[in-house]
Amino acid sequence: MSDTPPHAEGALQGIRVIDLTRVISGPFCTQMLGDHGAEVIKIEPPGRGDIVRSQGNMVNGFSWYFAQFNRNKRSLTLDLRQEEGKAVLIRLLEDADVLVENFRPGVMGKMGLDDATLRERFPHLVVGRINGFGSTGPYRDRPAYDFIAQAMSGFMGVNGPADGEPMRAAPPISDMVASQNLAFGISAALVRRERTGQGDIVETALTNGLISMMGYLAAEYFATGEVPRRTGNDHPMLYPYGLFQASDGEVAIAPSNDIMVERFLGALDMRSLLDDERFADNRRRMANREALREILNRVIERHSVAEWIAHLNEAGVPCGRVQNLRETFEDPQVQAQQMALELDQGEHGKVPTTGFPVKMSEAPAALHHPVPGLGEHSEAILAELGLSDAELAELRDKGVT
Repeated sequence: MSDTPPHAEGALQGIRVIDLTRVISGPFCTQMLGDHGAEVIKIEPPGRGDIVRSQGNMVNGFSWYFAQFNRNKRSLTLDLRQEEGKAVLIRLLEDADVLVENFRPGVMGKMGLDDATLRERFPHLVVGRINGFGSTGPYRDRPAYDFIAQAMSGFMGVNGPADGEPMRAAPPISDMVASQNLAFGISAALVRRERTGQGDIVETALTNGLISMMGYLAAEYFATGEVPRRTGNDHPMLYPYGLFQASDGEVAIAPSNDIMVERFLGALDMRSLLDDERFADNRRRMANREALREILNRVIERHSVAEWIAHLNEAGVPCGRVQNLRETFEDPQVQAQQMALELDQGEHGKVPTTGFPVKMSEAPAALHHPVPGLGEHSEAILAELGLSDAELAELRDKGVT
């Protein structure tokens, strides 16, 4: 486990974010903003908080699942169903730079904070939102989770073996992609606000994010009108490219063009295969993929994964081991990149979490705050708003906070 990076002034220092999100889509976005220095105030229902606080493996009474998406935040409990709670939220928005929510379309309007009201009352505010399908169209009011987004975006339809059922990606990829898109959109809107003084409303949707990732698969569909077939671990347009069987396991090999294919076959001492009319170019290699796979595996299975990785990397051929998460986090490259960090959670002990994927030389991401306890900062935040002790006590007595 890597040491915690030193505290640094992040690129978003001075930006205040009001976070109304829960579960994964949204919390991952606001955590990224917090990683880069923004002040994030996570608003949660009194008593129960974000439902993820009680999900996943609990260690010393603490959800490591929750910790994965909620570092670098402060927690304020607030019952937004009560008028007093809404009033506090409005006071927070007066000095906030960003509001992030992941309610279904229309929920903010029921709270009296529809888009027109937000624009009128807080013209400086950047509003970021995540939903399942977008706020327009026939599906706008449908509930959606990652599994549904993977199914309906075409993403699941291109994953899995050719003779098997469509397959989901194991991580909640639509939540994560939508969160990353939203963090980018919010950052872009903040840059624009520097020029114009005007906020913006930034929206991402789980399904849209995955559609945008279809890349060359979408391009091929647009070009040919043919629906891409599932090809498992094989590349849909290139061969040889995929998993090959070494003596002690699989090795991932990815020669992505003709030059790389020549290097690969040369490293196997099999460049003569290119003289075989079945394998002379990529089109014919794709048509005769199974025959070529059998020939290559007969050679590759003679040596271990480690031997092939060393040999092929030396030859300039992209390759790697298929690693489980233990192997990944023990990998010296992953450790050098500090992609596993530890949060000091006091009585809950040290809590591991994934590191920062974006590296910046002048304003690096950092661990500014540990994961907050439910309502841990309520009194401090409300006092910063100017509420008196008597007003704080009244809010507590009414169950507002």
